Amino acid sequence: MKYKIIKRVLSTTLSAVIIGTVLTGCGRSSGAGSSSGGGILNVFNWTEYLPKSVINEFEKKYNIKVNYTTYSSNEEMLAKIQASGGQYDIAVASDYMVDIMKKQDLLEKVDKDKVTNLKNIGDQYKNLSFDPKNEYSVPYLCGNVVTVVNTKKFPQGISSYSDLWNSKFKGSMVVLNDERALIGMTLKKLGYSFNETNKSRLDEAKSELQKLKPNIKIFDSDSPKTALINGEAAVGYCWTAEAYLAEKDNKDLKTFFPKEGMYAFEDNFVIPKGAKNKENAELFINFILQPKVSAEISKAYPYTNPNEAARKYIGNECLNNKTLYPDKEVSDKDEHIKDVGDTTKIYDSIWTQFKQ
Repeated sequence: MKYKIIKRVLSTTLSAVIIGTVLTGCGRSSGAGSSSGGGILNVFNWTEYLPKSVINEFEKKYNIKVNYTTYSSNEEMLAKIQASGGQYDIAVASDYMVDIMKKQDLLEKVDKDKVTNLKNIGDQYKNLSFDPKNEYSVPYLCGNVVTVVNTKKFPQGISSYSDLWNSKFKGSMVVLNDERALIGMTLKKLGYSFNETNKSRLDEAKSELQKLKPNIKIFDSDSPKTALINGEAAVGYCWTAEAYLAEKDNKDLKTFFPKEGMYAFEDNFVIPKGAKNKENAELFINFILQPKVSAEISKAYPYTNPNEAARKYIGNECLNNKTLYPDKEVSDKDEHIKDVGDTTKIYDSIWTQFKQ
């Protein structure tokens, strides 16, 4: 899934310092796949979802030039890969999008003999319904969509999605620019699934979502924390890492878990069909799954890390944080987004009309 921080241009020396400091805590032409590396790698990922220091380290270690391009939603990524003709060697796709891309024959199988560090990923994050044998995807980072409230302005916070429709929040909210997240939240408010396919229930959600519009001030999937930190918005519906970073910068902010259950996601590395540098892509994935490298990513982008071997390098500040690693009674109510087939057209229509 995802957030934007101030871009930093790091020298090789500074990159090495950052790699070293991760041990103390937290704070989407043909290349060769051998250890000697060489060639290029075209990476397509969510905005600000991988530290530049990690890219620099990979380039230096394997003599591979990384061309790095970003997107802001799964749907944007899908559309560009559909039209790319093998332009990208590796992308990051959320769980349901892996399923969609598999069905559209847009993915190459991952050679797991070349991604031996897959063993570092916890069993609960592997072999999930969207890719039962992890033939086409490798887990990267996970998280939820949570609500964040400035408790100085709104001391009561929120306990349910229905609270967000309260008129006291008029013009106060920053929300993800994400149709499945917003429509899904509305469906949960109504007592339905994030993955509802019943047309009458979706029509009900369409009407209900329109009622939320006066409360929304900003749509932002890249950096919703910015509006929360600077006070431009007092309520957020955003990714967990965004919530965590916002809380660190503004002590009036607090994360709440709606009682209906949260949108959970697992982002995964995938190799688009026709990738020209597939071996380099597999080399990159295996590199990212090294414990210290994975921990460095979590230091910069503190989502839930499925790499269990990396956790001893991440630090307790993150691992003990309930926003990033919620208690079981909270996470048991989570629901992952799934491919809803032809019903996607209804979701698209609802979203298009809502954003007009």
